[in-house]
Amino acid sequence: MTKQEFLFTGAGGQGLILAAIILAQAGINAGQNVAQSQSYGPEARGGASRAEVIISNEAIHYPKVEKPDFVLTFSQEAYIKYGLHLHEDASLIADNSQVTEFTPRSSNFYALPITKTARTHFGSEEGANLVALGIVASLSGRISLDNVLQAARQWAPQGTTERNIKALELGWQMGMEASYAKKAISDL
Repeated sequence: MTKQEFLFTGAGGQGLILAAIILAQAGINAGQNVAQSQSYGPEARGGASRAEVIISNEAIHYPKVEKPDFVLTFSQEAYIKYGLHLHEDASLIADNSQVTEFTPRSSNFYALPITKTARTHFGSEEGANLVALGIVASLSGRISLDNVLQAARQWAPQGTTERNIKALELGWQMGMEASYAKKAISDL
């Protein structure tokens, strides 16, 4: 197993930092070395938000993401800033409920209805961050669903555990289906 770098981007209030913390905890639960960092604008909600996670079975010598393997964009602005200049091997996951204008990419691009899925299943956008986390974790192949669910239980705000578990499971399934669909197309 080698190092994987994750970058979660969007706007403040979307829960991306919590999603990154849960992913980092899942890596720790799996016995991996982990580095997690975050930054956000001065606005409480709506300002730029960015969270990074590195998971490796070897020592991590620099705690910042330099060449992300997975980028999640939760806003059009984040997509423009981080999604357009990725190396081709990186997987780009965009919430097509929030990011509506895309530049074609030859591979590793997933435009999925993340926020719409949360609204459909929970009646609000709450939980979209964990739907997204489930997608990213399943696509990475690095961490098991059990480790992600355990981490969510450790970090879920009181009273949200059941919804968060359901959101993660929905996202995991969406990621698996997207991965299978991409593989089926490439096998043609």
